Amino acid sequence: MVADLISYAYAASVTLGGVVGYVKAGSVPSLGAGLLFGSLLTYGAYQLSENPNNYYLTLGTSTALGGLMGMRYIKSGKFMPPGFIAVLSLAMVLRLGVRAAGLTATKQE
Repeated sequence: MVADLISYAYAASVTLGGVVGYVKAGSVPSLGAGLLFGSLLTYGAYQLSENPNNYYLTLGTSTALGGLMGMRYIKSGKFMPPGFIAVLSLAMVLRLGVRAAGLTATKQE
């Protein structure tokens, strides 16, 4: 098993963002969303580490989170944190979308 460090880093960023939102602004919704999406992404990273072709949870969660945060960015015009998370989510969607389209070879060890 080779750990998918990119997915784990993305999951940690989302979780940490929710915690920071709670600490700085007292935002319970930020904490809840960060922990929920971060947990789903952490489990998805574990699945990707076990089998690189098992990308569905991470792809779906990244798509949903990217859409939500992209809308928040457009509405607020603030890059941090919604724009940043939207960009990270888009990068993950592209990374996993390429895999889903069969444009990259994945090895299962």
